[in-house]
Amino acid sequence: MPATAVGPLILFLFLLLTAAHLLGHLFTRLRQPRVIGEILAGIILGPFVLGKFAAYARFLQLDAAAAQKKASLDLLYWLGLLLLMFISGAETKALFRRNERKQIAWLATLGTGLPFFAMVLAASYVPLRWFVGSSGNRTSLILVMSIAVAVTSIPVISRIFLDLKILHTRFARLVLGVAVLEDIVLWAVLAVATALASASGLPRRTIVGHVAATLMYFAVGLSIAPRATKRISKSQFNLLASASPVSYTLLIAFAYVAVAGLMNVNLTFAAFLAGFAVSRKHLGAALETITRFSFALFIPLYFALVGYNLVFGKSFSLPMLFGFLAGACLLKLASVGLGARLAGFKGLDVMNLAVATNARGGPGIVLASVAYDAGIISGAFYTTLVLVAVLTSQAAGAWLEFVLRRGWPLLEESTQQSAIRVEYSEATPGVESLSEQRADVGPEKSAA
Repeated sequence: MPATAVGPLILFLFLLLTAAHLLGHLFTRLRQPRVIGEILAGIILGPFVLGKFAAYARFLQLDAAAAQKKASLDLLYWLGLLLLMFISGAETKALFRRNERKQIAWLATLGTGLPFFAMVLAASYVPLRWFVGSSGNRTSLILVMSIAVAVTSIPVISRIFLDLKILHTRFARLVLGVAVLEDIVLWAVLAVATALASASGLPRRTIVGHVAATLMYFAVGLSIAPRATKRISKSQFNLLASASPVSYTLLIAFAYVAVAGLMNVNLTFAAFLAGFAVSRKHLGAALETITRFSFALFIPLYFALVGYNLVFGKSFSLPMLFGFLAGACLLKLASVGLGARLAGFKGLDVMNLAVATNARGGPGIVLASVAYDAGIISGAFYTTLVLVAVLTSQAAGAWLEFVLRRGWPLLEESTQQSAIRVEYSEATPGVESLSEQRADVGPEKSAA
């Protein structure tokens, strides 16, 4: 990139990051997921709003060295995405609880399995040509659509719990326990889907090899690699871990992603497994530093660039948005509701659990980004998935706040709920419960 193009690029990043933080903070004050404000910042500064004005484009000199600028923005986009998945993997491991396994099993099995397989079966009745991307792989598309129906956001729902001061409750533990199991299974399915898409048109033996490599990477990354990483991290001969734990922690993520790249395995899935492998006992402070810096710079830029790249022109379909939103929500709410009833919950408890697990948030947006980059989905369906993730997250936060404001219990048997309702009603909205972290970090301090 020529030096004359660096200044305009820095100016654009300055505007994008400033708008992302300001609108993110505004949405947080309104008790809405911060990610919505960050995406909105990208939409406003992108071609859909200000980009239509020629004076804005001339001011930013967006046409100068356009190819190099796009490459730079793509790099920042991928750094934000990989760091988000790395941190999510680390938080997933920290959030896992072994108690209440039976109820979590019912909620996860039916709440995830039913919508996933219902979408697989319903795909034969859906005109997939409206949804399929450049790869033309229908199997990958069906898997992505099924994941999009079933997924629950750990980061967004965790932050909603944190803001509402219910993170320490049994209700929060149940929802997060379900989300943890969902994330592990669904990210593995997404890795298979991208492997199939990348091998599309190749001989069957090659396709089988891609899928086998993905499954092997998943098995090793979830079982053997975390134990090896833990041993190396606490070794007295590991000078890098003691001299610069932050660098060492980042190198773990880079190593996972590099190996995945060599094996042609999905990179975001690799970053998630890298976070899952990091020992919080030995590298907890380093993770905290990486989390703070990532959510100050790279991850807000990632979500802002997601908004910047949203297409609301000819490729955007309002019927597709409303149809998929309604179908996905009905399937998820009904499935989780059935799982909750079989787990022994009744009445409002069932509704609260269903609405909370319907929030798709960050994982829904990452799913859309990964599938679109892999050519699995079309531009219209990409925009649909992002908006569905935003709308379901906003609905979950609004519902839970309404329940607490009315003084209703999230779970009838929760012994802490009365104290929570009193504390919530007396708190100043948007002040005491908000941390300086990004909205999608999740309970990094509370869960540590």
